[in-house]
Amino acid sequence: MLIKISFLVVFVAIMVGVGLYCNRKVNDVNGFVLGGRTAGPWITAFSYGTSYFSAVIFIGYAGQFGWKYGLAATWIGIGNALIGSLFAWSALGRRTRVMTQHLRSKTMPDFFGTRFDSKALKIFASVLVFVFLIPYTASLFNGLSRLFGMAFNIDYTYCVIGMAVLTGIYVVAGGYMAAAINDLIQGIIMLVGIVAVVMAVLKTQGGFTAAVEALSLIPAENSNQAGVFTSFFGPDLFNLVGVVLLTSLGTLGLPQMIGKFYAIKDEKSIKTGTIVSTVFALVVAGGCYFLGGFGRLFGDRVEYSADGSIIYDSIVPGMLRDLPDILIAIVVILVLSASMSTLSSLVLTSSSTITLDFIAPLRKKDLQEKSKLSIMRVFVAFFIIVSAVIAIIQAKSSVTFIAQLMGISWGALAGSFLAPFLLGLYWKKVTKAAVCVNFISGAGIMILNMTAKPIFPEFLQSPLNAGVFAMLLGFVIVPVVSLLTQKTLDKNKVDEMFDCYNKDVKVKTKHILESK
Repeated sequence: MLIKISFLVVFVAIMVGVGLYCNRKVNDVNGFVLGGRTAGPWITAFSYGTSYFSAVIFIGYAGQFGWKYGLAATWIGIGNALIGSLFAWSALGRRTRVMTQHLRSKTMPDFFGTRFDSKALKIFASVLVFVFLIPYTASLFNGLSRLFGMAFNIDYTYCVIGMAVLTGIYVVAGGYMAAAINDLIQGIIMLVGIVAVVMAVLKTQGGFTAAVEALSLIPAENSNQAGVFTSFFGPDLFNLVGVVLLTSLGTLGLPQMIGKFYAIKDEKSIKTGTIVSTVFALVVAGGCYFLGGFGRLFGDRVEYSADGSIIYDSIVPGMLRDLPDILIAIVVILVLSASMSTLSSLVLTSSSTITLDFIAPLRKKDLQEKSKLSIMRVFVAFFIIVSAVIAIIQAKSSVTFIAQLMGISWGALAGSFLAPFLLGLYWKKVTKAAVCVNFISGAGIMILNMTAKPIFPEFLQSPLNAGVFAMLLGFVIVPVVSLLTQKTLDKNKVDEMFDCYNKDVKVKTKHILESK
């Protein structure tokens, strides 16, 4: 217990210290939201990675999908690295940084409003972010209850309050740079922790070879086929692909992820950040899902709900139960790091969006910089409090649907924003009508999936598959509606926007005589 508490005290002291240090450098909105656009490659890459992977991944998704797909769940982590990190940085990193600086936009809704010359789109996008990020934020606390109960025997309510207060202190004090520097520290903890935990868990099963052999003897439900959980693509390839696409491609449409590209310092940072974030995702996400793939070897420790269904959040904590105290302490800090890094990113995104893209446009008089900063700090605290209250209510009552809202939130945001944002960076012909229709489509599909599930075909009743459908449908809606509404485009204004990607360069030459 002394080891665990010591680790926790040091961790808390560092997080608060970074927040107070960065507070001295926050003088305006640009500094609070984007860190003055001076974030280096390592800070940006780790901030991107730690915002990507939260306790939901380590405790919830790793246990759930590892149980369903066995070792094939590792493909989810590989997809997160290759699509969610490598492709995302390559396709969006430079163009996002250049275009958003040119348009002077600080948030994703601000980008939509300026790029498509529409105040209504800006407000619409900010409402979507506000509505769907709160349940996403609340879901970050899931998994902490069992882990802290196992490690400290502390009530879940106190865990949530402690995490909320700590995150609030350093984000309110230091803004983006405090969160980003802490993300770097937390990312290093996550890298070391996941490697140590995977090795320790496999050791309890006699090593990698013995664990794989034991797993190969377990048949899938309603099947006598052995070895399915150690096969290349697992027992359910179709739904596995759906999970890979939603958790990988979906990141290209999430405002809290895209916001990291706004703050990149220079071209060199983008190249370095691409490599670092990809390796980080491969180790952390790949390690989490690889670990979860062995979950069925610990079937005797799994908990079940009253209706007989598996409580997936109990799988990974059950796997860790017999680890040495020092490893349990590392796991606790790992999960805290994963949760707090994502939480800080989400509340910064939410508070800046609601202040800059919703409140400010509706006011007749312009808000002063100090007023904007004060409002954003208030909303940081507000979002943290609301998400913590929702998480506590969910844990203390029979309400279970809140825990499922992360997939719906992710699907709604990515389904609404992915296609118009990506195409809006590359294609001049995207119109505001197309963006508006896609907003309605993406959010509408996920809301219907939550409230009227039977109207969907069976394969789309899963929130994950519905989210993938909403994302892919956007790449049909945006081009088709744009082509039908071309007359609404101000081509001169769009051409001026895209000029930011071109730069005139003077080059000296020795050959000055022109040939006829």
